[in-house]
Amino acid sequence: MKIFQVDAFTSEPFKGNPAGVCLLDHAKPDYWMQSLAAEMNLSETAFILREKDIFNLRWFTPKTEVALCGHATLASSHILWEEKILNPNEEVKFITKSGILKANQGVDSWIELDFPARFIEPAENQEILNEAFSISPSYVGRFSTPNGNLYLIEVQDEEIVKNLNPNFELLKKSDAKAIIITSISNSHNYDFVSRFFAHGVGINEDPVTGSAHCSLAPYWGRKLGKNELIGFQVSARTGVIGCIWSGDRVVLKGKAVTIFRGELLI
Repeated sequence: MKIFQVDAFTSEPFKGNPAGVCLLDHAKPDYWMQSLAAEMNLSETAFILREKDIFNLRWFTPKTEVALCGHATLASSHILWEEKILNPNEEVKFITKSGILKANQGVDSWIELDFPARFIEPAENQEILNEAFSISPSYVGRFSTPNGNLYLIEVQDEEIVKNLNPNFELLKKSDAKAIIITSISNSHNYDFVSRFFAHGVGINEDPVTGSAHCSLAPYWGRKLGKNELIGFQVSARTGVIGCIWSGDRVVLKGKAVTIFRGELLI
């Protein structure tokens, strides 16, 4: 079986968000996939198994399986085309825990992912999060899941987002599974900036997070009155995510670079 590491949401090596991509030749048990994801020690490792004209896709952090992951889906699509498993003009169809996800090759090597939108509802101020991030939010919203709460917190300026230094021990005492901190961008090249923290699934900070933009695109789309946006994730590695919001769907756009390919000996 082949395995790859791909930097997603970037056109440059060593930027964006690294993801593992494992091409399965037959179904593997959950414990095996979880063990390999822990071995890879990346924010997500994707496992792909072909079933006729559709691909079964699952994502694992080093700690647990997740229901939606943007950058590892982008990385998986990139590998299917790069390895000539599919032709460049063929659409990729994934069956996942978040339903059917589709990917297409766009213009200038941009990959387009069709994802479900996630709508943030207003929430009460979370003092423990304010203290953990040393912030005074402009807005606090929440998207609730059976596995925990995702919070979206807007702050006043991009520099606040860039300079966050969270207290992760304090975050563990909150009911948050993950937190998006965002602000409008200071640059004309981007509409908004963000960072993403997911201690609840074993990732203190995710470098570039496609799934977060399923919430960010509707949030900023409503606020800025536009459906096409560009987000810039201001983590240490940085990454660019194009977003097209249309009703209950968000098209995420990004590029990817393969860092290595190998063969599993187990």
